[in-house]
Amino acid sequence: MTNPKDDLFAGLELQNVDESFQKDKDILLAAVQQNGWALEYADESLKKDKDIVLAAVQQDGLALVFANESVKNHKDIVLAAVQQNGLALHCVDESLKKDKDVVLAAVKQNVWTLGNAYEAFKKDKDVVLAAVQQNGLVLHYADKLLKKDKDVVLAAVQQDGRALQYADKSLKKDKDVVLAAVQNIKEESSCMFP
Repeated sequence: MTNPKDDLFAGLELQNVDESFQKDKDILLAAVQQNGWALEYADESLKKDKDIVLAAVQQDGLALVFANESVKNHKDIVLAAVQQNGLALHCVDESLKKDKDVVLAAVKQNVWTLGNAYEAFKKDKDVVLAAVQQNGLVLHYADKLLKKDKDVVLAAVQQDGRALQYADKSLKKDKDVVLAAVQNIKEESSCMFP
């Protein structure tokens, strides 16, 4: 049986080796496959290597923070990062923070990413629906126009009835919405509030 501490630090031994090994692609690839954060100890030349960075973000999306800026605008790398950890959206090139595919992938992995997304995505019905279907309380971050959209609000309250508090007043008077909300009240401890 392996020690959980060993798994946590796997690959990070790269920080304790001779610098020549930090430039060795084979060694670095093995290290980032064990722990994406090992990318932090890589030689700068390998922080630009797409294969190395892709392997690192597939293991831990947040490893993108250690990648060279030149690879943070590669959509395939960014998608891999946000699919592994939606919070990696904070590390990507600004141009890709405005890419719907990237934001949608991030929100599907971690709904709370919607709170920090560009305002345009808080107005995008597809993105907001993807989020509220996973956690209705994310309706809190939606644009006010979507808080008036019956489809969006119904999806939110069907996932968690407490989302009704974020709906527009007009939908708080809608029998279908209110019925769905009262039928889907979740325990407060089962879900985080925004």
